[in-house]
Amino acid sequence: MSEHVDVSKIKDPTIAAARKEVEFQRAMNPCPIDFSEFQSSNPRSQGEQKEYEGKDASNFNRRQKYSDSEEPQFTTPFGSEPGFLPVEKDRYRLVWSKHCPWAHRIAIAIDLLGLDKVISKGVVDPLRPAGVIADWFFTLDKDEKDPVLGIHSLGEAYRKGDPNYDARSTVPAIVDVTTGAVVNNDYHALTTELALGFKDFISPDAPDIYPEELRADIDALNVIIYADFNLAVNLAALVTNQKDYEYYYNRIFARLDWLEERLSKQRYLMGDTITDPDIRIFPTLARFDLVFYQKYLVNKKRLVDYPNLWNYAKDLYSNPAFGGTTDFDSMRKRFYYVDHTPFEDLPRLVPKGPDDSIWLEPNDRAEKNLVNKIDSKFICWMSCI
Repeated sequence: MSEHVDVSKIKDPTIAAARKEVEFQRAMNPCPIDFSEFQSSNPRSQGEQKEYEGKDASNFNRRQKYSDSEEPQFTTPFGSEPGFLPVEKDRYRLVWSKHCPWAHRIAIAIDLLGLDKVISKGVVDPLRPAGVIADWFFTLDKDEKDPVLGIHSLGEAYRKGDPNYDARSTVPAIVDVTTGAVVNNDYHALTTELALGFKDFISPDAPDIYPEELRADIDALNVIIYADFNLAVNLAALVTNQKDYEYYYNRIFARLDWLEERLSKQRYLMGDTITDPDIRIFPTLARFDLVFYQKYLVNKKRLVDYPNLWNYAKDLYSNPAFGGTTDFDSMRKRFYYVDHTPFEDLPRLVPKGPDDSIWLEPNDRAEKNLVNKIDSKFICWMSCI
């Protein structure tokens, strides 16, 4: 995603106007589940927490070390140019957590483009060891180690990429399996970088998610969605006062209204085919009613209350690259059970709803393609009269 877009090159006037209203913040905030000052978002926000020893010792009570917003530290792109990461089959492994929306988008892109045959995936446990923050662990795997990388924590790969690395070890992370080092964790750009850098490996039936003639519009729309939706839902939970909470609350729902209107006219955000903005918005939509509406108090409307957005989300979910990478159970675990702290030390409930099966219900989005084709034929006919 390029945040530096020449607005004059944007073809869609509604995107151009909206882009002028938002600011791009490249540095990412820490997760509200660990850093919000309010118990509604962070059940451990009040007071000291019990410390646990062992292989993965607790560090939650010293979390302020990791409280600053951080930019991705590993941003070298893929390609054949000098200094770029070499593009090779089986050279890289995506490490991700199924609860995380920023990582989810990369998993979707890999599967949608057919790059799952080229780039492998490793999954960390959405539940960290008791009282641990700022790292992710392969505790779902045999011997609690990633079977390809042979590491117990993602932080080990970060420190192989930079021995002095001392910040949050975040997902997503692309690891070079030949060195075991993280080489790219730029969630802002990875979807398009994979599409461009690995173009020779992309499945012939995959959509062009970043067509050259639409790149200015796509880059602008990505910034709009990022600022007013993807990021804003987190910032609404990280505020320290009512005024700031209402600011993000209002921006989120103004943007959802804008998106609802846009999707009344076309099947996907850029027209009749899936492009990069669809990949970037879906993970936040998939978590909206389950997490952000309930836990972050972004609760004016649910996703299911928007006819176009809801049917659009179900349409995307019906695509295996989207639905096959969506794990509501992992979301419930991370956002509500938090980590492996024993229940008696941190009592919490995990919501049973919303009903996940509604994502399998029929959607009406194919009709939008038909309407667009009829409208296009009508405009052509009128211009010939």
